[in-house]
Amino acid sequence: MVWFISIAAAVAILVLLTSFICYMKVFYAPPFKKPGEDEYEIPEGEIYEAFRDEMVGWVKEVRLMNGEHITIKSFDGLILSGTYYEYKEGAVTELLFHGYQGYAERDLSGGVIRCFELGRNALIIDQRAHGDSDGMTITFGINESKDCLSWIDYAVKRFGDDCKLIITGVSMGASTVMMAAGKKLPDNVVCVLADCGYTSAEEIIKKVIDKMGLPAKLLYPFVKLGAKNFGGFDPDKDSPLEAMKRSKVPVIFIHGDDDAFVPCDMSRRLYEACASQKKKLVTVKGAGHGLAFPVDKELYLDSLRDFQRECGF
Repeated sequence: MVWFISIAAAVAILVLLTSFICYMKVFYAPPFKKPGEDEYEIPEGEIYEAFRDEMVGWVKEVRLMNGEHITIKSFDGLILSGTYYEYKEGAVTELLFHGYQGYAERDLSGGVIRCFELGRNALIIDQRAHGDSDGMTITFGINESKDCLSWIDYAVKRFGDDCKLIITGVSMGASTVMMAAGKKLPDNVVCVLADCGYTSAEEIIKKVIDKMGLPAKLLYPFVKLGAKNFGGFDPDKDSPLEAMKRSKVPVIFIHGDDDAFVPCDMSRRLYEACASQKKKLVTVKGAGHGLAFPVDKELYLDSLRDFQRECGF
């Protein structure tokens, strides 16, 4: 009997330890180190080096705009941070959300430039556990989508009951806005822009595990257990794919066909699942992950202009 209890205890400790390691590897966000005044970061990876000068130029240009720093409180008490850049009072405003382990200035400065090209205001947001926002657990859109609703509430109160809003996300940010679109949104939200989004946390996490040469089917239950035990959330509670089946707001999906991280086919599946009466899928030839805009600005901007006309806002 003693040996049985000892073995059971050892197994329980092993399971708990493995799930904790999975939590730390996948969901934990270390403290953010803000770049200095003369430091300009771009996303990590060889594919971004070709666009370094352009991306750094975007950050420099946006810093000179002296945007308005804004904070709100999340549903669970975190202080969330964003920066507002006004093109014109009363213009359509985009709320932009960055991707996994990114932050607003680095990943969304190009989005501010794009918004101004389209005559839109821009509010770029540090998602929970990123940038200047509080938190240490990344939830792959589960809690971030609730934060998106809080930012929408802020925007309506700030800009008025008749304001028009677009919720925009890149990579995990696309997951954030798609899952928000599966919830009840005010009529102020006239469009969703999902750039290189994934179908579900489970699918993208398993893909990354496979790429590391590890057994995804075996490890994912430990990842999920780590999220529940140490992050306080269930990564399978909802997904962008399921949320799109409930969506009513117009959605435009944009994805590079050379995306080696989030396959372009995921956006094709999201588009097919989307229940919105107005939807559009744009694939950008030769663009890697998150690079659709710098690779083909003309196609990106024209697609957004065309979809805006189709949606009538």
